[in-house]
Amino acid sequence: MTASKTPLLDTIRTPGDLRLLPEHQMRQVADELRAETIDAVSVTGGHLGAGLGVVELTVAIHRIFDTPNDRLIWDVGHQAYPHKILTGRRDRIRTLRKGGGLSGFTKRAESDYDPFGAAHSSTSISAGLGMAVARDLSHGRNNVIAVIGDGSMSAGMAYEAMNNAGARKSRLIVILNDNDMSIAPPVGAMSAYLARLASGRYVSIRETVKQIASHLPRALYERAKRAEEYGRGFVTGGTLFEEMGFYYVGPIDGHNLDHLLPVLKNVRDMQTGPILVHVVTQKGKGYAPAEKSADKYHGVNRFDVVTGAQVKPKANAPSYTKVFAESLMQEAARDEKIVAITAAMPSGTGLDLFGKTFPTRTFDVGIAEQHAVTFAAGMATEGYKPFCAIYSTFLQRGYDQVVHDVDLQKLPVRFAMDRAGLVGADGPTHAGAFDIAYLGCLPNMVVMAAADEAELVHMVATAAAYDEGPIAFRYPRGEGVGVEMPERGQVLEIGKGRIIREGSKIAILSLGTRLAESLIAAEDLGARGFSATVADARFAKPLDRDLVRRLAANHEVLITVEEGSRGGFGAYVLHQLAEDGLLDHGLKVRTMMLPDAYQDHDSPEKMYAAAGLDARGIVATALMALGDEKGAARVMFA
Repeated sequence: MTASKTPLLDTIRTPGDLRLLPEHQMRQVADELRAETIDAVSVTGGHLGAGLGVVELTVAIHRIFDTPNDRLIWDVGHQAYPHKILTGRRDRIRTLRKGGGLSGFTKRAESDYDPFGAAHSSTSISAGLGMAVARDLSHGRNNVIAVIGDGSMSAGMAYEAMNNAGARKSRLIVILNDNDMSIAPPVGAMSAYLARLASGRYVSIRETVKQIASHLPRALYERAKRAEEYGRGFVTGGTLFEEMGFYYVGPIDGHNLDHLLPVLKNVRDMQTGPILVHVVTQKGKGYAPAEKSADKYHGVNRFDVVTGAQVKPKANAPSYTKVFAESLMQEAARDEKIVAITAAMPSGTGLDLFGKTFPTRTFDVGIAEQHAVTFAAGMATEGYKPFCAIYSTFLQRGYDQVVHDVDLQKLPVRFAMDRAGLVGADGPTHAGAFDIAYLGCLPNMVVMAAADEAELVHMVATAAAYDEGPIAFRYPRGEGVGVEMPERGQVLEIGKGRIIREGSKIAILSLGTRLAESLIAAEDLGARGFSATVADARFAKPLDRDLVRRLAANHEVLITVEEGSRGGFGAYVLHQLAEDGLLDHGLKVRTMMLPDAYQDHDSPEKMYAAAGLDARGIVATALMALGDEKGAARVMFA
């Protein structure tokens, strides 16, 4: 873009404005949109590379289709920042992932241009087909476009949706955004030319040939049919998609608007069943630091636009993810049966480090959590010790397999659940809120929660040594609290907690990393004249029943604290107290947990404060239990 050109992005408030511009100006719009995306993410941090890869595709879709009347569904949502800029949210784009600001993903409540909320992958085709069928039932004529990445296509759900779509023959457009390769210019030009011919003419030619062939003798008809199928695969490719009932178009150079625009026009005007448009893009396109990066700047902190250097927060302690990886490597060095499994998140779970040392014992199965769990179960039946490292929120996708294929058979699969609790900028879609509840209800499952990074080392060792059945341990995103690290993990006694601080009036029983806040609260309560005990439960299941009885018998108030939902640790403690008759003699019990709501993104500290799970909230809860409502109010509003 030359300096003499009048900026166009300033004139675009909605895609309707984009459609008023002449087509030859779309290149300039894309260039300005890419620059705006880079500048915005340099301020906010977030997912950069995926959005840069679909700038031209975003412009082309909103240019050709009548959004929001035509429904546009982005899979995952990492790539939706340019989409947000073009759909009336440019003035707020620098609030991205900040408290009260724009979500880092698509969100129905945020805009009519976001018809479906996303953040977990491989959902767009299913949602799009649902919208298409609903349109048909209502006799509508709008288009439905589902964009899905090649990585998301590794999930079984995508193929389930395509199988259903192909059988129904509903009019649906699926755009496969393939950013795992680049197109050499000659190949790109030829493939785009053939794709334009195919998208505009192939359907009518194919149907004409079928009509002619249907009047031939049976033997000749079968030969013609086989020849047509062979020719279709040779000319257009995409045999798999064609066999699933889709018309395949592509591959298209996803950065060449001269190719994209006419192809999407032809696809829009087709009166046929489901269509798959294969678009090849480059992640991080147009920003040299992102293009050169190994992960194409998938997720970034704030950065300098000129140099690409990211602003790294000062580390006071190692991250929990790194502690897990290094601890697992220590255990694996001593036990050759230990293997590690990830579902397309090697760096996010720390298994990229493990894989460098133990490449033959590291398995990335793609975005396929269901398969990952049962794959681990299969390895466990043969005497191996699989550590299935999956974010808490993503393990939800494999829950039936956890129940049926692992827990029911009492197989010793180890679940390492990163991102437990609140995760800050990624918001409710990535928060690990429910695992204590959904795992703790399973009969054979052991559930641990690390209070700090040293405890995580011990829990990795405990999981490695435990062969009686499935075992899970949870830990949060981010840095540890800065405790002294053990040289080697100790194997913990299953179902036993520990007393950290002795008191007499109030007992605080913490599970997980709220322990640090519980200790601060105990100090505050002590200064107010209320002696407080602090205990670390370590295990949500099996519960340390002796510890619970001791705390209940020797204190006036018992408070449980957890970074999980209702139905979790607090509920388990209440069940025991009721069963043992410990609620019959005036014990005051309060269970503190995440609110029964999805919390919007913000900094983790502010999110925990809003949930009442900081030291101030614990003190206020204790004072309320003691009947000091005014004191509790002063604490909360100080």
